[in-house]
Order: sequence, then C-alpha cells, then structure tokens
Amino acid sequence: MSHGCTECTHVKRYRSDLIQEGAVLGSNTGVASLTDPEAVGDQTDAANPEPLPANLPEFLPQLQAPPAGEPRGYVRLAVMDGKGIKHKANECKLPLYNYKNGRFCEAHLDLREKCGIIPCGLPVRHPGALTCATQAHMEWHKQYENRFTRLTFSGVRRVIRRQQEASEGSGPGIHGPTLHVQLQSLGDTPGEQVVHTFKAKSIYCLQTVQWACGVPIGWGKCYRSESTPHVLQILNNIWADYPDFRPSYIAYDNACDLLRHIVHQNSDDIWLATTKFIVDAWHYIGHKATDVLCRTRCNPAPMDGSQPDLVLTMQDANGEVHQTRAFNTETAEQFNSWLNGFESQLRQMSDVNYDFFVHVLMLIYSENMEAKIRSKEMELTDEFWDRVGGLDGAA
Repeated sequence: MSHGCTECTHVKRYRSDLIQEGAVLGSNTGVASLTDPEAVGDQTDAANPEPLPANLPEFLPQLQAPPAGEPRGYVRLAVMDGKGIKHKANECKLPLYNYKNGRFCEAHLDLREKCGIIPCGLPVRHPGALTCATQAHMEWHKQYENRFTRLTFSGVRRVIRRQQEASEGSGPGIHGPTLHVQLQSLGDTPGEQVVHTFKAKSIYCLQTVQWACGVPIGWGKCYRSESTPHVLQILNNIWADYPDFRPSYIAYDNACDLLRHIVHQNSDDIWLATTKFIVDAWHYIGHKATDVLCRTRCNPAPMDGSQPDLVLTMQDANGEVHQTRAFNTETAEQFNSWLNGFESQLRQMSDVNYDFFVHVLMLIYSENMEAKIRSKEMELTDEFWDRVGGLDGAA
C-alpha cells in the first residue's frame, strides 16, 4: 500500500500552477490530449441533461496553493478494471467434481441422470443426454447449443451494435459493449428466464486494482455482475486495514455510476472525502454527454483547471503551451492483457486454486513492475519529498 514512484505519485498541483505555466484553460468537459470534437466539446447543454445528485455541490471546490516554503502534499492515482477471467461456481458452494467440463459437485452427480430443464425432473432420454424425451425440452437445448457454439467474433460485434442502437436513450448506467444472447421461449417462460443445468455457472469477472504505474494493489471477484455495490465492497475490502493509504484518485470505466451510488447511499462515506473517481480516458469518450456528473466530476483530465492534479503542461516547437494528461489511466487494461496468457488455466480451476493462482500472479507482476521502476530510476527521490514538503522553495 505504501508504494510510490514517479508514474503513480505526483507532487500536488493547484490551479495557479497551470496559470503560471501558461495553460489556456477551456471547458470542464474537454479532455487534455484528446482532439475528437465529441470528446472535447462542451455538451452539457445538450437536450435533457441528467442533473447532479442533490447532495453534490455544483462546482468542485478549489484549494489555494500554499505559500512558498509550506508543504504542498502529494497525490496518487489507482486504476481499476474488470476482466472476464472466470472460474466455475456451483450453486451449492461445494467444489465441482470435474472443473474441466463438469456441471455438478460430487454430492449431486446423480442429477446428471435428470433432465437439465428445471424443474422437469424426468430421466434423461439416454446416458449422456442432457434432457428428457420431451420434444420441447430437446428443441430448446438444441437451440441453446446452436446459439452458444456458433457465435463468431463478427457475429458478437453485430449483436452488440444492434443492442446498443436499441438501448440508446434508455438512461444512465450502461457503458461499453454488452452482449445479451436471445433464446427462444419455453412455453410461457422467456428464453433468458429458463433455468437449466446445461453448463456450470461461473463468476462474472475478476476485478483488479493497481497503481497508475502498474504495480498491483488488490483484487476481488464479482459473482453475478459487475454491479456498483459489489465493486464498492471490493474497494472497501482492499483498504479496510489501510484507511490512510487510500488513493487520491481512482480511474474506473464506470466511475460515474460508482460515484453516483456512493453519494446516494451515504453522502458521508469516507470515500467522498479521500478519493475522487474518474473515468479512464479510453472509456470516457463513450459516455453520455448529457450526464452532468460524469462530465464534470469524472473527467480524466479536465481542461478548465478544476482538477489540476490530472493535467500537466508542455510546450510545442512553436512555443505554444498545451495541456496533457498527468497519469496513465490504462494500466489496468495492460495488466489484464498480461493475464490473458493464463486465462485457459484459470477457467478450469477450482475456486481455491483460482484464488491462490491469481494471488501468485499478482505478486509476480508486482515484482516485475518494481524491477522495471528501479531500472528506469523512477523511485521517489529526496528531491521529490523536498518538493512535497515545500523545502525546495518551489512555488
């Protein structure tokens, strides 16, 4: 928890720093380093904007820079993301008898002889079959297999695109691609509500948290969905014993809904006092322009000086000053990409082996990142801490 390096830990900055550096301040919805008009345009005046929660101030409070010689402080940024690396999970909580392709624990192996449609209960039509001889059950299972074994990458993209077009204007809370496979009804029961045992259930995703430099902090598992209450509980678990080490910022693809959930559930939650939640730059441009909370509270690098810790200035060859993002908010994606190499092994593991293996992978990745930081001389130096303490006389 006490890790720090120049990639994830910066001397605290103030709005006056940007002004002194010659930054041309712009919109609070504009994102530094992005040139897409849809990303940088001030679109909160669009039709039917979604207002801020009543217990959030309209504007972010601005701290005044301390006098020369006084401590400035420092900030750290963590990044969180969900990865669809799963392990099978049996409803009865006992381990599966066969984690490769099994459906039941040892105590419930006799259910293999029963129809997989719940609550039919009839014997399977022959050994190895998954349904009874009821024609409707056989046809539904055949359609289920066809639907899930014939999906191609292009087909998945087409389904996602159509579902996104159909859901436009349906309200906040859905960001990024989703896939809902439609199945035929079974009698009066809609396809997605048919209960069956054709496949062992699995956890929804692995949730990882790391510093902006890539060094892992912790992880958790979402069992049914990547819901905001579950994600918040994972964060609470990770920092339960380290309340003083909470990051100044957490970048997360659904940070706006997470922040909205925290504010609605408990406006005195300690997270609101210690940490600001921002959407990572890649996902931010896909969020709704009408979501005022997202655009004004979760911008990864606002250009109006409201979040000076998230912005640096640089001068181009013509002497013009430009704003650029101060932190890499994509390290969770990079870590998850590394985890892809172990996905096939993890998917076949028991829950105990899965947990142990993920923890070992986190330790290995942490050691690799720490070695990389040392080789690039990115450790925090005495000069850094002098600047934090205001001992260098820097404004």
